[in-house]
Amino acid sequence: MCRLSAENCCENYASQGAAGGGAGRDGGMAELMLVPSTRLLVPLGDLDPVAAAPLTDAGLTPYHAIKRALPHLQPGSTAVVIGLGGLGHLALQMLRALTPTKVIAVDSAVEKVEAATAHGAHVAVHSGGEDPVAEILEHTDGKGADVVFDLVAVEPTVRLAGALSRRGGEVLIVGLGGAELPVGFRSVASDCAVVSPYWGTWTELTEVVELARDGVIHAAVETFSLSEVDTAYERMEAGTLRGRAVIVPG
Repeated sequence: MCRLSAENCCENYASQGAAGGGAGRDGGMAELMLVPSTRLLVPLGDLDPVAAAPLTDAGLTPYHAIKRALPHLQPGSTAVVIGLGGLGHLALQMLRALTPTKVIAVDSAVEKVEAATAHGAHVAVHSGGEDPVAEILEHTDGKGADVVFDLVAVEPTVRLAGALSRRGGEVLIVGLGGAELPVGFRSVASDCAVVSPYWGTWTELTEVVELARDGVIHAAVETFSLSEVDTAYERMEAGTLRGRAVIVPG
């Protein structure tokens, strides 16, 4: 898998003791970081490194999921994005850029729902509303979404994802919240696939970078110095970050 640039599917991960540069080994919260191999590097070109920093995760992760779901995202289709934070605001932009699908954005934070249309959503729904399932289904003619991306994966979101599934569609559990969606007869729509994609490949990262260089996607970032790392984590825990936090040495 690694020869295919798919380190995200490395079969020897457990024996390596680390997940490459910055993710488990030689973390990135430092003035300099040791990169295990030049083959892991992607040229930025004229991209601002600060603006590009989230692309390796917040950009690559939803892009990988969207690419595998492309066969379902044809004209007349509907995609639901649950969770409009760091990954979600980029997922909305990518879906609009890469597909003709109708995009429905869902979140529990009112301010994120209000910003969703600016990132490309056709419809934005507050999950704390009276009946979010009925509201979303109304935008799918009652049939459910062709693809549901759960970018959170906590109990309420996976239940919502299952309830919105469509026959022959796909539910992608992308978030790392740890909740599980039972799969069986009547637990999701008939012939609906449930997938748990993880991160993405080097090749896909080069494509994400090109989308950013072309101005098709733009990551919202808030910058913090190394001395402000604790503050960044506190903001992250409180859910008040705008997009992604980027630590800037210096």
